[in-house]
Amino acid sequence: MFRPRVIPVLLLKDKGLVKTVKFKDGKYVGDPINAVRIFNNLKADELIFLDIQATKENRISSLQVIQNIGDEAFMPFSVGGGIRTIDDIKQIINAGAEKVIINTAAVETPELITEAANLFGSQSVIVSIDVKKNIFGKYKVYTKNGTKSTNLAPIKHAQNMEKLGAGEIMINSIEKDGTLSGYDIDIINQICNSVDIPVIACGGCGKYEDLTDAVKLGNASAVAAGSIFVFHGARKAVLVNYPDRELLGNLFSFFNY
Repeated sequence: MFRPRVIPVLLLKDKGLVKTVKFKDGKYVGDPINAVRIFNNLKADELIFLDIQATKENRISSLQVIQNIGDEAFMPFSVGGGIRTIDDIKQIINAGAEKVIINTAAVETPELITEAANLFGSQSVIVSIDVKKNIFGKYKVYTKNGTKSTNLAPIKHAQNMEKLGAGEIMINSIEKDGTLSGYDIDIINQICNSVDIPVIACGGCGKYEDLTDAVKLGNASAVAAGSIFVFHGARKAVLVNYPDRELLGNLFSFFNY
């Protein structure tokens, strides 16, 4: 039975988990290992871990933390943040991650994508594209955890990453992050229609029906979200959650199984 993957995104900061709004103001939401254990019980499809300080601090995520996650996680997980070299990728995969997520280095040293795909396989390489509209309403690619604007257009960047060997693209809207206002369907659809590799939609999911919209209207291959899986209620109480199999089946019932 096929259905799109539904992937919680967990942001690492100082070895704890935080949730941001528009890539700023990280709110502490708990311990990563406790979250993994809960997602194990809830049978999450995959997990994504992004270290939001790693690029700024010129390092990769803690290998000990990755190893601890790998010891606990029953599902595949990906790790991003500060990855710049083949050795970085090798260390992260050896620590237990199935995939790496590359953002800034994909712009600054795009040849890393080809080298990584050749050594570890395209399926192990996800290129994350953070986007925001400029004052003229045009989407532009941002790097360094959303702090540095580039002149790259997301579509051309995604197409180039596919040519270089990326196995997946993750498109993340900076303006939608943590707002619970729904995905940016327009940019998701543009990226999905411009590449032949799987596209993970991220940024803005506020209700389970948004997951459906990203797939049905945006053509995403997978959907990722943060706030909806760690907060509950109008006051945003911290409560790790994930839809059960029956609900997921209902949400994506428009697929022909």
